[in-house]
Amino acid sequence: MCEADATGGGGGGDEDGVGALFSALLEDSAEDLYENAPCGYLSTLMDGTIAKVNGTLLGWLGAGRDELVGRRRFSDLLTVGGRMYYETHIGPMLTMHGEAGGLALELKAADGSRLPVLVTSRVKKGEDGAAQLIRITIFDARDRRAYERELLRARQVSEAERDRARELASTLQRTLLPPSLMPVPGMEVAAYYHPASVDEVGGDFYDLFPLTGDSWGFFLGDVSGKGAEAAVVTSLARYTLRSAAVYNPEPVKVLDNLNTVLHQQYRGGDTRFCTVVYGSLVPDATGCAITLVSGGHPPAVVVRAGGVTEFLHTPGGMLVGAIPDAKFTEVTAHLGPGDTLLLYSDGLTEARPVGASRERYSEEELLDFLAASAATGASEVITALTALLTGFGDGVEDDTALLALSIPLPGSGDS
Repeated sequence: MCEADATGGGGGGDEDGVGALFSALLEDSAEDLYENAPCGYLSTLMDGTIAKVNGTLLGWLGAGRDELVGRRRFSDLLTVGGRMYYETHIGPMLTMHGEAGGLALELKAADGSRLPVLVTSRVKKGEDGAAQLIRITIFDARDRRAYERELLRARQVSEAERDRARELASTLQRTLLPPSLMPVPGMEVAAYYHPASVDEVGGDFYDLFPLTGDSWGFFLGDVSGKGAEAAVVTSLARYTLRSAAVYNPEPVKVLDNLNTVLHQQYRGGDTRFCTVVYGSLVPDATGCAITLVSGGHPPAVVVRAGGVTEFLHTPGGMLVGAIPDAKFTEVTAHLGPGDTLLLYSDGLTEARPVGASRERYSEEELLDFLAASAATGASEVITALTALLTGFGDGVEDDTALLALSIPLPGSGDS
Protein backbone atom coordinates (compact mmCIF):
# COMPACT_ATOMS: atom_id res chain seq x y z
CA MET A 1 0.00 0.00 0.00
CA CYS A 2 2.78 2.39 0.91
CA GLU A 3 4.70 1.33 -2.18
CA ALA A 4 1.72 2.05 -4.34
CA ASP A 5 1.24 5.44 -2.68
CA ALA A 6 4.88 6.28 -3.18
CA THR A 7 4.72 5.31 -6.85
CA GLY A 8 1.56 7.28 -7.41
CA GLY A 9 2.96 10.34 -5.66
CA GLY A 10 6.18 10.16 -7.65
CA GLY A 11 4.23 9.89 -10.91
CA GLY A 12 2.24 13.01 -10.11
CA GLY A 13 5.41 14.97 -9.44
CA ASP A 14 6.88 13.89 -12.76
CA GLU A 15 3.75 14.92 -14.63
CA ASP A 16 3.81 18.34 -13.02
CA GLY A 17 7.47 18.74 -13.96
CA VAL A 18 6.90 17.68 -17.54
CA GLY A 19 3.92 20.03 -17.80
CA ALA A 20 5.94 22.96 -16.50
CA LEU A 21 8.82 22.15 -18.85
CA PHE A 22 6.40 21.80 -21.80
CA SER A 23 4.83 25.16 -21.01
CA ALA A 24 8.24 26.79 -20.79
CA LEU A 25 9.34 25.23 -24.08
CA LEU A 26 6.05 26.21 -25.75
CA GLU A 27 6.41 29.80 -24.61
CA ASP A 28 10.05 29.90 -25.68
CA SER A 29 9.27 28.25 -29.03
CA ALA A 30 6.53 30.75 -29.86
CA GLU A 31 8.90 33.66 -29.40
CA ASP A 32 11.75 31.85 -31.11
CA LEU A 33 9.48 30.91 -34.00
CA TYR A 34 8.68 34.58 -34.57
CA GLU A 35 12.23 35.80 -34.17
CA ASN A 36 13.96 33.11 -36.22
CA ALA A 37 11.21 32.09 -38.60
CA PRO A 38 12.18 31.05 -42.15
CA CYS A 39 10.39 34.17 -43.33
CA GLY A 40 10.46 37.82 -42.35
CA TYR A 41 7.84 39.34 -40.06
CA LEU A 42 7.17 42.94 -39.22
CA SER A 43 4.29 44.98 -37.93
CA THR A 44 3.65 48.61 -38.74
CA LEU A 45 1.33 51.31 -37.55
CA MET A 46 -1.37 52.34 -39.98
CA ASP A 47 0.88 55.09 -41.34
CA GLY A 48 3.52 52.47 -42.19
CA THR A 49 5.91 53.16 -39.29
CA ILE A 50 7.69 49.95 -38.30
CA ALA A 51 6.66 48.86 -34.80
CA LYS A 52 8.11 45.35 -34.65
CA VAL A 53 10.47 43.28 -36.82
CA ASN A 54 11.92 39.81 -36.46
CA GLY A 55 15.56 38.78 -36.55
CA THR A 56 15.23 36.94 -39.87
CA LEU A 57 14.29 40.11 -41.75
CA LEU A 58 16.95 42.11 -39.94
CA GLY A 59 19.52 39.54 -41.06
CA TRP A 60 18.36 39.76 -44.67
CA LEU A 61 18.57 43.54 -44.62
CA GLY A 62 21.82 43.73 -42.61
CA ALA A 63 20.17 46.31 -40.35
CA GLY A 64 19.84 46.76 -36.58
CA ARG A 65 16.50 46.73 -34.83
CA ASP A 66 17.02 50.25 -33.48
CA GLU A 67 17.58 51.52 -37.01
CA LEU A 68 14.10 50.46 -38.09
CA VAL A 69 11.65 50.31 -35.18
CA GLY A 70 9.97 53.67 -34.71
CA ARG A 71 12.34 55.32 -37.23
CA ARG A 72 11.49 53.95 -40.65
CA ARG A 73 8.39 53.16 -42.64
CA PHE A 74 7.97 49.89 -44.44
CA SER A 75 7.91 51.69 -47.78
CA ASP A 76 11.40 53.07 -46.96
CA LEU A 77 12.74 49.53 -47.25
CA LEU A 78 11.52 49.21 -50.84
CA THR A 79 13.12 50.25 -54.09
CA VAL A 80 11.82 53.40 -55.77
CA GLY A 81 9.48 51.50 -58.04
CA GLY A 82 8.25 49.29 -55.22
CA ARG A 83 7.66 52.31 -52.98
CA MET A 84 5.52 53.97 -55.65
CA TYR A 85 3.56 50.77 -56.20
CA TYR A 86 3.04 50.30 -52.47
CA GLU A 87 1.78 53.82 -51.95
CA THR A 88 -0.47 53.93 -55.04
CA HIS A 89 -1.84 50.37 -55.04
CA ILE A 90 -1.05 48.31 -51.95
CA GLY A 91 -1.87 51.02 -49.40
CA PRO A 92 -5.30 51.73 -50.87
CA MET A 93 -5.94 47.98 -51.21
CA LEU A 94 -5.25 47.47 -47.50
CA THR A 95 -7.55 50.35 -46.63
CA MET A 96 -10.38 48.97 -48.78
CA HIS A 97 -10.06 45.22 -48.30
CA GLY A 98 -7.87 44.80 -45.23
CA GLU A 99 -5.38 42.50 -46.96
CA ALA A 100 -3.10 42.15 -49.96
CA GLY A 101 -1.19 39.00 -50.87
CA GLY A 102 1.34 37.54 -53.28
CA LEU A 103 3.02 40.85 -54.07
CA ALA A 104 6.40 40.66 -55.79
CA LEU A 105 8.62 43.49 -54.49
CA GLU A 106 12.29 44.22 -53.86
CA LEU A 107 13.82 45.30 -50.55
CA LYS A 108 16.95 47.43 -50.27
CA ALA A 109 19.61 45.92 -48.03
CA ALA A 110 22.09 48.01 -46.02
CA ASP A 111 24.89 47.18 -48.48
CA GLY A 112 22.87 48.48 -51.41
CA SER A 113 21.92 45.08 -52.79
CA ARG A 114 18.37 44.22 -53.71
CA LEU A 115 16.41 41.37 -52.23
CA PRO A 116 13.48 40.02 -54.27
CA VAL A 117 10.62 39.10 -51.96
CA LEU A 118 6.96 38.06 -51.93
CA VAL A 119 4.87 40.11 -49.51
CA THR A 120 1.54 39.41 -47.83
CA SER A 121 -0.06 42.11 -45.67
CA ARG A 122 -3.10 42.03 -43.43
CA VAL A 123 -4.72 44.70 -41.25
CA LYS A 124 -5.31 43.84 -37.61
CA LYS A 125 -8.49 45.35 -36.15
CA GLY A 126 -9.56 45.90 -32.57
CA GLU A 127 -12.78 44.76 -30.95
CA ASP A 128 -14.41 47.98 -32.08
CA GLY A 129 -13.49 47.23 -35.69
CA ALA A 130 -10.95 50.04 -35.90
CA ALA A 131 -7.70 49.30 -37.73
CA GLN A 132 -4.79 49.05 -35.30
CA LEU A 133 -1.74 47.88 -37.23
CA ILE A 134 -0.57 46.08 -40.34
CA ARG A 135 1.05 42.68 -40.11
CA ILE A 136 3.40 41.88 -42.97
CA THR A 137 4.92 38.52 -43.88
CA ILE A 138 7.89 38.51 -46.26
CA PHE A 139 9.28 35.49 -48.14
CA ASP A 140 12.74 35.38 -49.69
CA ALA A 141 12.22 35.06 -53.44
CA ARG A 142 15.86 34.93 -54.53
CA ASP A 143 15.73 31.26 -55.44
CA ARG A 144 12.40 31.75 -57.16
CA ARG A 145 13.70 34.76 -59.08
CA ALA A 146 16.79 32.80 -60.13
CA TYR A 147 14.53 29.96 -61.25
CA GLU A 148 12.34 32.40 -63.18
CA ARG A 149 15.39 33.91 -64.87
CA GLU A 150 16.65 30.47 -65.80
CA LEU A 151 13.18 29.51 -67.02
CA LEU A 152 13.02 32.69 -69.08
CA ARG A 153 16.48 32.06 -70.50
CA ALA A 154 15.52 28.49 -71.37
CA ARG A 155 12.32 29.73 -72.98
CA GLN A 156 14.22 32.30 -75.02
CA VAL A 157 16.68 29.64 -76.15
CA SER A 158 13.79 27.32 -77.01
CA GLU A 159 12.01 30.04 -78.98
CA ALA A 160 15.21 30.90 -80.81
CA GLU A 161 15.72 27.24 -81.68
CA ARG A 162 12.11 26.98 -82.82
CA ASP A 163 12.49 30.10 -84.96
CA ARG A 164 15.65 28.67 -86.52
CA ALA A 165 13.89 25.35 -87.14
CA ARG A 166 10.96 27.16 -88.74
CA GLU A 167 13.25 29.23 -90.90
CA LEU A 168 15.10 26.09 -91.95
CA ALA A 169 11.82 24.33 -92.73
CA SER A 170 10.59 27.34 -94.70
CA THR A 171 13.86 27.60 -96.63
CA LEU A 172 13.90 23.88 -97.36
CA GLN A 173 10.26 24.01 -98.45
CA ARG A 174 11.02 26.81 -100.91
CA THR A 175 13.77 24.74 -102.51
CA LEU A 176 11.23 22.00 -103.25
CA LEU A 177 8.94 24.34 -105.18
CA PRO A 178 9.66 26.45 -108.25
CA PRO A 179 10.29 30.08 -107.24
CA SER A 180 7.82 31.10 -109.97
CA LEU A 181 5.92 29.42 -112.75
CA MET A 182 7.26 29.82 -116.27
CA PRO A 183 4.83 31.67 -118.55
CA VAL A 184 3.18 29.52 -121.19
CA PRO A 185 2.30 31.40 -124.39
CA GLY A 186 -1.43 31.72 -124.80
CA MET A 187 -2.20 30.46 -121.28
CA GLU A 188 -2.68 31.75 -117.76
CA VAL A 189 -1.01 29.75 -114.98
CA ALA A 190 -1.18 30.09 -111.19
CA ALA A 191 -0.17 28.05 -108.15
CA TYR A 192 -0.42 28.17 -104.38
CA TYR A 193 1.13 26.21 -101.52
CA HIS A 194 -0.65 26.13 -98.16
CA PRO A 195 1.46 24.69 -95.32
CA ALA A 196 -0.49 23.00 -92.53
CA SER A 197 2.40 23.63 -90.10
CA VAL A 198 5.26 26.12 -89.99
CA ASP A 199 7.37 23.65 -88.04
CA GLU A 200 7.58 20.80 -90.55
CA VAL A 201 8.48 20.43 -94.19
CA GLY A 202 5.61 19.01 -96.20
CA GLY A 203 5.78 16.56 -99.06
CA ASP A 204 3.58 18.34 -101.62
CA PHE A 205 5.21 19.56 -104.83
CA TYR A 206 4.40 20.89 -108.30
CA ASP A 207 6.18 22.22 -111.38
CA LEU A 208 5.64 23.47 -114.93
CA PHE A 209 8.38 23.35 -117.57
CA PRO A 210 8.91 23.37 -121.37
CA LEU A 211 9.41 20.16 -123.33
CA THR A 212 10.35 19.69 -126.96
CA GLY A 213 8.83 21.96 -129.56
CA ASP A 214 5.84 23.88 -128.23
CA SER A 215 4.75 21.25 -125.69
CA TRP A 216 4.93 21.66 -121.92
CA GLY A 217 5.09 19.29 -118.97
CA PHE A 218 3.53 19.81 -115.56
CA PHE A 219 2.89 17.78 -112.43
CA LEU A 220 1.60 17.93 -108.88
CA GLY A 221 2.24 15.32 -106.22
CA ASP A 222 2.25 14.41 -102.56
CA VAL A 223 4.96 12.34 -100.85
CA SER A 224 4.08 10.15 -97.88
CA GLY A 225 5.21 11.51 -94.52
CA LYS A 226 6.65 14.83 -93.40
CA GLY A 227 9.93 16.30 -92.28
CA ALA A 228 13.45 16.04 -93.65
CA GLU A 229 13.05 12.48 -94.93
CA ALA A 230 9.93 13.42 -96.88
CA ALA A 231 11.80 16.45 -98.25
CA VAL A 232 14.50 14.15 -99.64
CA VAL A 233 11.87 12.05 -101.43
CA THR A 234 10.13 15.19 -102.67
CA SER A 235 13.34 16.53 -104.17
CA LEU A 236 14.09 13.16 -105.78
CA ALA A 237 10.57 12.89 -107.22
CA ARG A 238 10.53 16.40 -108.60
CA TYR A 239 13.85 16.21 -110.41
CA THR A 240 13.23 12.65 -111.58
CA LEU A 241 9.96 13.73 -113.17
CA ARG A 242 11.64 16.57 -115.02
CA SER A 243 14.50 14.37 -116.20
CA ALA A 244 12.20 11.52 -117.21
CA ALA A 245 9.97 13.92 -119.17
CA VAL A 246 12.94 15.17 -121.16
CA TYR A 247 14.12 11.59 -121.81
CA ASN A 248 10.70 10.30 -122.85
CA PRO A 249 7.81 12.80 -122.67
CA GLU A 250 5.07 10.17 -122.96
CA PRO A 251 3.15 10.71 -119.66
CA VAL A 252 2.81 7.03 -118.71
CA LYS A 253 6.55 6.48 -119.30
CA VAL A 254 7.33 9.47 -117.08
CA LEU A 255 5.53 7.87 -114.13
CA ASP A 256 7.03 4.46 -114.97
CA ASN A 257 10.50 5.99 -114.63
CA LEU A 258 9.62 7.69 -111.34
CA ASN A 259 8.16 4.46 -109.98
CA THR A 260 11.35 2.57 -110.86
CA VAL A 261 13.59 5.16 -109.20
CA LEU A 262 11.56 5.39 -105.98
CA HIS A 263 11.11 1.64 -105.63
CA GLN A 264 14.81 0.93 -106.16
CA GLN A 265 15.86 3.73 -103.83
CA TYR A 266 13.51 2.73 -101.01
CA ARG A 267 12.92 -0.98 -101.49
CA GLY A 268 14.25 -1.82 -98.02
CA GLY A 269 12.29 -1.48 -94.80
CA ASP A 270 11.79 2.28 -95.23
CA THR A 271 9.34 2.18 -98.14
CA ARG A 272 8.60 5.57 -99.63
CA PHE A 273 5.92 6.38 -102.16
CA CYS A 274 3.92 9.29 -103.49
CA THR A 275 0.80 10.17 -105.41
CA VAL A 276 1.35 12.16 -108.61
CA VAL A 277 -0.62 13.50 -111.51
CA TYR A 278 1.61 14.28 -114.49
CA GLY A 279 0.47 15.97 -117.66
CA SER A 280 1.60 17.36 -120.97
CA LEU A 281 -0.05 20.13 -122.93
CA VAL A 282 0.22 21.14 -126.56
CA PRO A 283 -1.28 24.49 -127.62
CA ASP A 284 -3.44 24.44 -130.74
CA ALA A 285 -5.58 26.86 -132.71
CA THR A 286 -8.56 26.56 -130.33
CA GLY A 287 -6.76 26.22 -126.99
CA CYS A 288 -4.63 23.29 -125.97
CA ALA A 289 -4.69 19.50 -125.82
CA ILE A 290 -4.07 17.96 -122.40
CA THR A 291 -2.88 14.44 -121.56
CA LEU A 292 -2.95 13.44 -117.90
CA VAL A 293 -1.67 10.32 -116.18
CA SER A 294 -2.28 9.67 -112.49
CA GLY A 295 -0.57 7.54 -109.91
CA GLY A 296 -3.07 7.27 -107.06
CA HIS A 297 -3.72 11.02 -107.01
CA PRO A 298 -7.08 12.83 -106.58
CA PRO A 299 -8.69 13.54 -109.97
CA ALA A 300 -8.05 16.81 -111.74
CA VAL A 301 -10.92 19.24 -112.20
CA VAL A 302 -11.92 21.15 -115.33
CA VAL A 303 -13.87 24.38 -114.87
CA ARG A 304 -15.52 25.16 -118.19
CA ALA A 305 -16.14 28.66 -119.47
CA GLY A 306 -19.85 28.39 -118.76
CA GLY A 307 -19.27 27.45 -115.10
CA VAL A 308 -19.75 23.70 -115.50
CA THR A 309 -17.21 21.70 -113.44
CA GLU A 310 -16.18 18.10 -114.01
CA PHE A 311 -13.56 15.60 -112.88
CA LEU A 312 -10.99 14.07 -115.21
CA HIS A 313 -10.97 10.61 -113.64
CA THR A 314 -8.01 8.27 -114.17
CA PRO A 315 -9.27 5.06 -112.51
CA GLY A 316 -6.82 2.34 -111.62
CA GLY A 317 -3.71 4.48 -111.25
CA MET A 318 -1.53 3.01 -108.50
CA LEU A 319 0.70 4.66 -105.91
CA VAL A 320 4.11 5.59 -107.30
CA GLY A 321 7.05 3.72 -105.75
CA ALA A 322 5.05 1.24 -103.67
CA ILE A 323 5.46 -1.81 -105.95
CA PRO A 324 7.86 -2.52 -108.83
CA ASP A 325 5.25 -3.04 -111.57
CA ALA A 326 2.71 -0.32 -110.76
CA LYS A 327 0.18 0.48 -113.49
CA PHE A 328 -0.88 3.99 -114.47
CA THR A 329 -3.78 5.23 -116.56
CA GLU A 330 -4.12 8.34 -118.66
CA VAL A 331 -6.91 10.57 -119.89
CA THR A 332 -7.04 13.27 -122.56
CA ALA A 333 -8.97 16.52 -122.58
CA HIS A 334 -9.11 19.80 -124.43
CA LEU A 335 -9.13 23.28 -122.93
CA GLY A 336 -10.83 26.03 -124.87
CA PRO A 337 -11.12 29.77 -124.17
CA GLY A 338 -12.34 30.34 -120.60
CA ASP A 339 -11.58 26.75 -119.49
CA THR A 340 -9.39 26.03 -116.45
CA LEU A 341 -7.62 22.85 -115.39
CA LEU A 342 -7.03 22.47 -111.63
CA LEU A 343 -4.64 20.04 -109.92
CA TYR A 344 -4.68 19.79 -106.13
CA SER A 345 -3.39 17.61 -103.31
CA ASP A 346 -5.61 15.88 -100.76
CA GLY A 347 -4.85 18.42 -98.02
CA LEU A 348 -7.77 20.34 -99.54
CA THR A 349 -10.30 17.53 -99.74
CA GLU A 350 -9.35 16.11 -96.33
CA ALA A 351 -9.62 19.43 -94.50
CA ARG A 352 -12.24 19.87 -91.79
CA PRO A 353 -14.25 23.08 -92.30
CA VAL A 354 -15.10 25.10 -89.21
CA GLY A 355 -18.47 24.00 -87.88
CA ALA A 356 -20.29 21.71 -85.51
CA SER A 357 -19.86 18.55 -87.58
CA ARG A 358 -16.22 19.12 -88.55
CA GLU A 359 -16.64 16.53 -91.32
CA ARG A 360 -13.95 16.31 -93.96
CA TYR A 361 -14.30 18.41 -97.07
CA SER A 362 -15.11 16.14 -99.99
CA GLU A 363 -14.19 16.17 -103.67
CA GLU A 364 -17.86 16.67 -104.52
CA GLU A 365 -17.97 19.76 -102.27
CA LEU A 366 -14.91 21.08 -104.10
CA LEU A 367 -16.72 20.64 -107.39
CA ASP A 368 -19.78 22.48 -106.05
CA PHE A 369 -17.62 25.26 -104.60
CA LEU A 370 -15.87 25.91 -107.90
CA ALA A 371 -19.18 25.94 -109.75
CA ALA A 372 -20.67 28.42 -107.28
CA SER A 373 -17.61 30.66 -107.06
CA ALA A 374 -17.99 31.94 -110.64
CA ALA A 375 -14.19 32.11 -110.77
CA THR A 376 -12.85 32.33 -114.32
CA GLY A 377 -9.24 31.73 -115.21
CA ALA A 378 -6.36 30.19 -113.29
CA SER A 379 -5.67 33.18 -111.04
CA GLU A 380 -9.29 33.59 -109.94
CA VAL A 381 -9.64 29.86 -109.22
CA ILE A 382 -6.48 29.85 -107.10
CA THR A 383 -7.59 33.02 -105.30
CA ALA A 384 -10.96 31.48 -104.46
CA LEU A 385 -9.38 28.27 -103.17
CA THR A 386 -6.78 30.21 -101.16
CA ALA A 387 -9.61 32.01 -99.36
CA LEU A 388 -11.37 28.67 -98.82
CA LEU A 389 -8.28 27.12 -97.22
CA THR A 390 -7.69 30.18 -95.06
CA GLY A 391 -11.28 29.98 -93.85
CA PHE A 392 -10.74 26.39 -92.71
CA GLY A 393 -8.20 27.62 -90.14
CA ASP A 394 -6.75 24.77 -88.11
CA GLY A 395 -9.06 22.40 -89.95
CA VAL A 396 -6.35 22.06 -92.62
CA GLU A 397 -4.40 19.11 -91.22
CA ASP A 398 -2.15 18.44 -94.22
CA ASP A 399 -0.23 20.62 -96.64
CA THR A 400 -2.06 21.58 -99.82
CA ALA A 401 -0.64 22.32 -103.25
CA LEU A 402 -2.69 23.90 -106.03
CA LEU A 403 -1.82 24.32 -109.72
CA ALA A 404 -4.17 25.82 -112.29
CA LEU A 405 -3.83 26.36 -116.05
CA SER A 406 -6.39 28.16 -118.21
CA ILE A 407 -7.01 29.53 -121.71
CA PRO A 408 -7.96 33.22 -121.47
CA LEU A 409 -11.16 34.37 -123.11
CA PRO A 410 -10.67 36.50 -126.22
CA GLY A 411 -9.84 40.06 -125.29
CA SER A 412 -8.83 39.24 -121.71
CA GLY A 413 -5.09 39.04 -122.47
CA ASP A 414 -2.59 36.28 -121.84
CA SER A 415 -0.66 35.66 -118.62
